Amino acid sequence: MTQNPGNFIEQDALKGGEFIIKDSQAAGMFIPEELNEEQEMVRQMCNDFVENEVAPDKKGQKLEFQAGLLEKAGELGLLSSHIPERFDGMPMDTHTNTVILEEMGRSGGGFTTTYAAHTGIGTLPILYFGTEEQKKKYLPGLGSGKLKAAYCLTEPSSGSDALSAKTRADLSEDGKSYILNGQKMWITNAGFADVFVVFAQVDGDKFTGFIVERETPGLTFGAEEEKLGIKGSSTRQVFFENVTIPKDNLLGELGKGHLIAFNILNVGRYKLGAMCLGGNKKAIKMGVNYANERIQFKVPISTFGAIQYKIGEQAIRNFVLESSIYRTSGLMHAKKTQLLEGGASYVDALLEAADEYAIECAIMKVYGSEVTDYVVDECVQIHGGNGFSEEYPAAAGYRDARISRIYEGTNEINRMLMVNRLLKSAMKGKLDIVGPAWAVQKELTSMPPMTPLEGAYAEENKAVKDFKKVVLMVAGAAAKMQMEGKLDLKSEQEILMNVADMMIDVFNAESTLLRVEKLAGMEKKKQPQDVYDAILRTFITDATARMNKNATDALTGFAEGDMLKTMLLGLKRFTKYQPINVKAARRLVASKLIDANEYSL
Repeated sequence: MTQNPGNFIEQDALKGGEFIIKDSQAAGMFIPEELNEEQEMVRQMCNDFVENEVAPDKKGQKLEFQAGLLEKAGELGLLSSHIPERFDGMPMDTHTNTVILEEMGRSGGGFTTTYAAHTGIGTLPILYFGTEEQKKKYLPGLGSGKLKAAYCLTEPSSGSDALSAKTRADLSEDGKSYILNGQKMWITNAGFADVFVVFAQVDGDKFTGFIVERETPGLTFGAEEEKLGIKGSSTRQVFFENVTIPKDNLLGELGKGHLIAFNILNVGRYKLGAMCLGGNKKAIKMGVNYANERIQFKVPISTFGAIQYKIGEQAIRNFVLESSIYRTSGLMHAKKTQLLEGGASYVDALLEAADEYAIECAIMKVYGSEVTDYVVDECVQIHGGNGFSEEYPAAAGYRDARISRIYEGTNEINRMLMVNRLLKSAMKGKLDIVGPAWAVQKELTSMPPMTPLEGAYAEENKAVKDFKKVVLMVAGAAAKMQMEGKLDLKSEQEILMNVADMMIDVFNAESTLLRVEKLAGMEKKKQPQDVYDAILRTFITDATARMNKNATDALTGFAEGDMLKTMLLGLKRFTKYQPINVKAARRLVASKLIDANEYSL
């Protein structure tokens, strides 16, 4: 495996969060149908690993196999695809890494979690923030799988509020070491990890990262947690009692541990979304297979409209997720390439690209995990009573999926992060939200000229543009009231959640539209264009209803009188989309999967 030359780069002008105020063109968006031959070879290699090593005897779901599977993944280069060659890595381009994540997401909740924790939050802090000596010492082993990694952030009293951690690190009397005391919980890979990235308060108030090796005296572990799902992954508490570590094991800068924690979570959120994508495809196929095999009333249940609805809707949501995942991959790839060409180091380019698209990464985490919840829930339902039995894999998939809405920051935290990041970018002048928001306010009090819609996707393009106007109208009005001292958004989390959900729908709708438009001009594609059109139009139909409800809920939460009336009239104008036969559209999509007996989009 070598560094892939990469795919075309045209979208490097789009900043993080800028999709709210700037329209994109299909030609500038990367879609999965454009993956090249080498990237598809990597996909096949990952798929072979999952099928031949992880899946047999359900090894991926059993704790005793996790360390060995990591080592086998290391032999294939699957643990070192972010690591530079000078540290014995096999660096891959962004799209290839996305493919790897997607395929590893098929491995099931146990090993998927083990793999993600090792390659992401376990390894990347050292790659991004370690000294040259630390990288030389740890990265080769982490890349090969000879060393396994864990990440110690959460404590009994600090979950989402990570910076309130109580674990202490005090400088020894001779000034050569730090002495750690405290407790961490929910630590993935703790049962077998060799290297721990640990966060502690130096002198009680300087949040700082450290590298701690397993055999260090005073480091002990709790029993394996009995969890709802992901039972194959190791999860233990970690205790530090006068654990003495060399001063050289301080990671990053003293008191700057938050930079490590938050930047790593940006990457982790994107990774989780991509892994959800692959897991969803596996679960959808599982449901389709069962629906085709299960005979009731002398016919397969896949012939029933209620089952076709489930299969069609699963496929639609996952296609939308895939569109947004690879669009984000394209954005980060473009940003990384731009930075490298500007003289940035490899590590700085990776780090800055993920930070730039923190909003998009949060969207991928939230939407990916919620699509997964829908897919596994309906997979159980398609199986009926058998779905509730541990003899069938649907039950394990259902239990494993639930954690995805919690780790890497809860979905509630991520929703608030999206809006806060957008508003901060506007306040810092990075994004001009005020101008477009003011333009929407002016439009509310005028009657724009009626112009005929032209083009194959004119209605859909208008709908997406109107969605953006809704976000700007609501967010702009709320921000204005906050600046006037009439509203405190920090205490109005319900409104922030409404705005976040609208942002998610905007990004997903535009990503799907751009992909479908691009597919219309391509000869080589998996399905006829009418299938993709059905996906796009069904999603926009449902998104229109969600936009209307979220905006109404938000507006009635802070506006009143003439202001509320004006904006509700504007909302009615901005949430009009031509009615389509969604029953027929979902049936068309479902029929393609049912006929192929697999996920075939």
